[in-house]
Amino acid sequence: MTGGAARILGRHLAAFWREESGGPTVEFVLVVPFFFAFFIGSFEIGMLMVRQTFLDRGLDLAVREVRLGHFFSQSTGEDMLTHDTLRAAICDRAVIVPNCNDRLKLEMVEIDPRNWTNVNPEADCVDVGDPGAPVRDFRNPDENELTFVRACALFRPYAPVAGLGASLQRQSGDFIAVFSTTAFVVEPRR
Repeated sequence: MTGGAARILGRHLAAFWREESGGPTVEFVLVVPFFFAFFIGSFEIGMLMVRQTFLDRGLDLAVREVRLGHFFSQSTGEDMLTHDTLRAAICDRAVIVPNCNDRLKLEMVEIDPRNWTNVNPEADCVDVGDPGAPVRDFRNPDENELTFVRACALFRPYAPVAGLGASLQRQSGDFIAVFSTTAFVVEPRR
């Protein structure tokens, strides 16, 4: 009986092996995961580039206002530039950065134009777990003073475990950091 059962099983396996009706299904199952990973990775890198561009634009427009003295009141002689006012100005212009006021950290330092040693190469972002963490360095610039500004915004990837989202470096938990920098000189006030 074992010999007959083996022959019957052998015939069924041979028929199954010769059957070609499920061929496209196998190809579909093998190709589709790679296609979706490519699609998700393309979408993720596209959003990363758009957020980087908007952060750069927001920082440039806000720093232009600082450079031209729009944060300085001529009538009272008061400098209204603070970390929060500059962050709000950047966030108003960087519209695609989610939760910008909570996830954007700025650093502004005076630099020597001949020696950039006081610019810290290590940039940090907002610590989402400790929102009361102190600002790194934020010093209001004086007239004709070269100033370096660095902004760091955090966002969550759309697909944190697939495609590009899985390979990006994390900060403050599951967030990805986008940095933007600029340098400017405050024009003399009249």
